[in-house]
Amino acid sequence: MTKLSVNINKIATLRNSRGGNNPNVLQTAIDVQAFGADGVTVHPRPDERHIRYQDVLDIKPVIKTEFNIEGNSREQSFIDLVLNAKPHQVTLVPDVLGQLTSDHGWDTITYKDYLKATISIFKSAGIRVSIFVDPVQKMVEAAKATGTDRIELYTEGYASAFAAAKTEEEKFAAVKPYKEAAILAHQLGLGINAGHDLDSKNLKYFADNVPHLAEVSIGHALICDALYWGLENTIQIYKRQLNGI
Repeated sequence: MTKLSVNINKIATLRNSRGGNNPNVLQTAIDVQAFGADGVTVHPRPDERHIRYQDVLDIKPVIKTEFNIEGNSREQSFIDLVLNAKPHQVTLVPDVLGQLTSDHGWDTITYKDYLKATISIFKSAGIRVSIFVDPVQKMVEAAKATGTDRIELYTEGYASAFAAAKTEEEKFAAVKPYKEAAILAHQLGLGINAGHDLDSKNLKYFADNVPHLAEVSIGHALICDALYWGLENTIQIYKRQLNGI
């Protein structure tokens, strides 16, 4: 069974837009787990425009499933936060300062030495490491040399191509690089996660065609759907889409 980790950044964005504590981010972390999520994901950024660093520390004690912290490891403040919070998993993304949202995977060839050194910091603290990777064979191969435990396939390309597809052949063409990347990663002994722009329309097809998928992290689309369907119902819908039930 593939795990669903719910990214609650957008709940924090809504809270921050008005001030105060409504909606309550901590309560949301508790509730998504009670509603069936297999984990909670947060992606703190230095400007704290959504999840704040204090949120991360507050959320850790209420985690009963799995805690995943995404972020830019080139920020020392992020490294310090992760080492303090000690999540089950840290996902490293190649963001630049002020980036609106993540938009590509690591160049695991160019940044191999950097990633190897950074990953060792987290693994020495007993934290599982995943790194954003595009579905490119040579990048998956080079990821193995960094020492990472998992890769997270960056799925924006799939989501865009799937939305534009008009035939079954075009749908399969959208998912094919991800299927091949997952097969290779599994052969190399790497775990496979996936995320970015996965939603209720494209998730089932992705999960049905990409083998060895351990976990997906979904935030924006799931929270948008929850405005109409309710949070508990939406989580259950996504889980059914993810695991074909």
